[in-house]
Amino acid sequence: MTEEKKKNSDNKVVDSLNVKGEKERAVIKKADNGKDKEVGNIEDSANKEVANSSSVTKKKKGKKMVYKGQAHIKCTYNNTVITITDTNGATLGWSSAGLLGFKGAKKSTPFAATKVAADVSEKVKKFGLKELMVFIKGVGGGRESTVRGLAGAGFDILLIKDVTPIPHNGCRRRRPRRV
Repeated sequence: MTEEKKKNSDNKVVDSLNVKGEKERAVIKKADNGKDKEVGNIEDSANKEVANSSSVTKKKKGKKMVYKGQAHIKCTYNNTVITITDTNGATLGWSSAGLLGFKGAKKSTPFAATKVAADVSEKVKKFGLKELMVFIKGVGGGRESTVRGLAGAGFDILLIKDVTPIPHNGCRRRRPRRV
């Protein structure tokens, strides 16, 4: 959006926005060949001071340092997933047995669970995490070995809580398998 003000019949004063988004005023002189030529910028000293004081320099964002966090462990019959979050619930890192390359029935083994714990602890070490509250969900084979793996990786375990959902005779169970 350009706002034009006529000064003389040959010259134009044009207000526009420059690349940085600051308001800029320029004088454009009409040349003999019919093309416009920019003569120069008009800047008031007051406008220049305001522009310099309002210029914002971007600071480089450092890594978020978190000292206390939560480990959410989901152990099913088919896989083991560990997600480490800060105390608000923002994810810092996650890993699973399938992500590490375990296939089929090997994903739900205690060995795979310890490898998952080692992998996720390596991912979140850069945040400076020291203390963990552990929440375990599920009935898979890697329940205990994940907690041992996290403790072996150097985390202080503050709390171990089982948050496996238990139905109070809610919905109907699935039919039994015919083998």
